[in-house]
Amino acid sequence: MSRIGKLPIAVPGGVDVKIDGQKVTVKGSKGELTLVVAEPIRVAVEDGQILVSRPNDERESRALHGLTRTLIFNNVLGVTEGYKKSLEVVGTGYRVQQKGQGLEFALGFSHPVAFDAPEGIQLTVEGSTKITVSGISKQAVGEAAANIRKLKKPEPYKGKGIRYADEVVRRKAGKAGK
Repeated sequence: MSRIGKLPIAVPGGVDVKIDGQKVTVKGSKGELTLVVAEPIRVAVEDGQILVSRPNDERESRALHGLTRTLIFNNVLGVTEGYKKSLEVVGTGYRVQQKGQGLEFALGFSHPVAFDAPEGIQLTVEGSTKITVSGISKQAVGEAAANIRKLKKPEPYKGKGIRYADEVVRRKAGKAGK
């Protein structure tokens, strides 16, 4: 049995869970998220807990069991607390500023780089080098943060670029002098 899949998910107060066939809808104070569960997996709500079960021990069922439980748990956590990722812009002359819902970067290119916030994602700038990406969907927050980082990845020689706040950039030695 899946160690993660068999764990019940506690439904906190103020969270409403509706199951319509294979569709699980979680509604909380921050918003509403929907997940379509893969076919062999069953989801039920009993005594204020969400239970995920599988009908057999086939390879596909075992693989989907823990995954489904984790995705539902992430939705419950998202509608109650939300998710956020922090990024830093590192480099001389590199900066970011808020432009409406999106961001505008100066990253050493000959032009400013604009980034529009995807739906359901809030972007905030602290100072001119710190960015916070927040929202209720863990997947959407991670994808938006990765797309921002992709604009100018940190390079290994000077460490310039956009990096996650907790990311460590491995530095390389430059050319050896005579």
